[in-house]
Amino acid sequence: MSAIIVQELLDKTKDLSLDETLVFLAEKFPGKVIFSTSFGQEDQVITDFIAKSNTDITVFTLDTGRLFQETYDVFHKTLKKYKRPIEVFFPEAASVENLLKTKGPNSFYDSVENRKECCFIRKVVPLRKALAGNSVWITGLRAEQSENRHDLSLFEYDGNFEIIKFNPLLKWTLEEVETYLSENNVPQNSLHKQGFVSIGCAPCTRAIFPGEDIRAGRWWWESSHKECGLHSAKKE
Repeated sequence: MSAIIVQELLDKTKDLSLDETLVFLAEKFPGKVIFSTSFGQEDQVITDFIAKSNTDITVFTLDTGRLFQETYDVFHKTLKKYKRPIEVFFPEAASVENLLKTKGPNSFYDSVENRKECCFIRKVVPLRKALAGNSVWITGLRAEQSENRHDLSLFEYDGNFEIIKFNPLLKWTLEEVETYLSENNVPQNSLHKQGFVSIGCAPCTRAIFPGEDIRAGRWWWESSHKECGLHSAKKE
């Protein structure tokens, strides 16, 4: 059934602009279209489109408790500019307290398993809560962000979270993203001008060096697939 719905969405939106697709989705799935933002460049583009489309699409963010102050700054600027609410989901306090009590505040540096455990508690569990009961999850994924994302589709079914994902910027280049942000005066994280391309939790993110992969600044001490579990391989 999910494959049929995905194909239907691909067919019905193939000639629509991003703006028109947002309106179409909001009308087809009233009150059940949701957008997750981490206030990165791609997400800020989509936030701008959603605000201008004036559709009933819920915008939310995950506050892991370890974010940069610069991320909170752009969060605040975004609220002031668009005057639209942004829902916030936090990790469960008891889980975080137990993690710090048993493994300390920096256990994620010790192993990939520990890092994924931290990501699961601070990101994946809150995301499940945010997505529950919704039909379409809008993301800021782009194909050129990593090898893991080259084969993504504009619409796809995410079996991990049992929801249809819409990746509207999938084929956009970073240059196109930056041009849109500049031309439309969209608030941006000041860290982007300091070499930070992909921005996550403060202790797990650094600026990248010239010639490095876009995701090199995330969990830089690892030789992993650079994913946290929010956008892992699909389960059909």
